[in-house]
Amino acid sequence: MLRRLPFVIVILALALPLCAQANDSALSEREIEQLRESAYIPNDRIILFIKLLDTRDKAIQELYAHPRKPGREQDTHDLMAQFTSIADELSDNLDDYGPHHRDIRKSLPKLLDATERWSSNLKQPPENSSYDLARKLALEAIRDIREEASKLIDDQKAWFAAHPPPKEPDNVPAREVPRQPQMN
Repeated sequence: MLRRLPFVIVILALALPLCAQANDSALSEREIEQLRESAYIPNDRIILFIKLLDTRDKAIQELYAHPRKPGREQDTHDLMAQFTSIADELSDNLDDYGPHHRDIRKSLPKLLDATERWSSNLKQPPENSSYDLARKLALEAIRDIREEASKLIDDQKAWFAAHPPPKEPDNVPAREVPRQPQMN
């Protein structure tokens, strides 16, 4: 039994990285890096999520705009699964921004408009058992985002009416740094 223990540990150690890599398949390395860069600016992050979801939405639309290619249904399923994964991540971000009163008032109307567009576009491909469940999950994710964004718009209006952010003064000259005398 003790001889098998190191073997089992090695197998488990090799299996863990494989599981971790499978979870991030919805986003490319470039997209992950963009999300990291926008992590500290909530409005930019939401706009980036909208762009990422628009990319998946457009790819699904292009699959059906051209003559049918082999594997179209599987590609549709994969893109809808990616869409759902990204939408769930956006929803998690919205859940975090609300209670912390992050100012996302500029991006929320754009997000609401996008949810309407995504919802109608994802309903356009014909019914097919290979991606109907993925479509249902994507539409539920969109519905959740729409509900959360609508709620956040009202919450943010009320919060920022009661707690206005400090205004930055206009035309403030930059402080000049005194010059050091140069030695010859």
